[in-house]
Amino acid sequence: MDKRNKKDIPGLTPSQIAWVVKDVEKAKTFFKEMFGVSNFSPTGTTRLQDYDGTYYGELADAENLVAMTYSGGTFIEIIQPISGKSIFKDYIDNNPIGGIQHIAYSTPLTNLDNVISEFENKGFKVVSSFDTPIAKIVFFDTREEIGVFTEIMGITKEGEKAVQEMKVGLGQQ
Repeated sequence: MDKRNKKDIPGLTPSQIAWVVKDVEKAKTFFKEMFGVSNFSPTGTTRLQDYDGTYYGELADAENLVAMTYSGGTFIEIIQPISGKSIFKDYIDNNPIGGIQHIAYSTPLTNLDNVISEFENKGFKVVSSFDTPIAKIVFFDTREEIGVFTEIMGITKEGEKAVQEMKVGLGQQ
């Protein structure tokens, strides 16, 4: 563990908490009724194969229902696996009641390779990835260290604009 604590990784900003659940609509209702968070995006289907998704080095065929919001300075993501192999499906299979599956940090896309190298130098390998127009996303298995996966989002210029639009659209500037 000493080896992993010797150097901070520069350029990372805490950005998101993600729950993997059995029922995304039920989770959205909970957030609304219990915390007053009512500004979730419409639930959409994400197909990892549309984003060159990988799952432990192989092409991913997973589909998930996803809803997001921005609340209290953090993005909240709710994911419901519906088919295929993914770290989200693995999570719900092993944790049938659901829960926090990952935390995410963002960095400019130009810094992503640097961050990946730092994680790999500390013994963490990319276990899943996908490439969207707004971010290149990689996941590291940090469950042994912190109980959840760690997502790193390499945000593109288009992604920076999309994040600002989401914050404005959700009244969270």
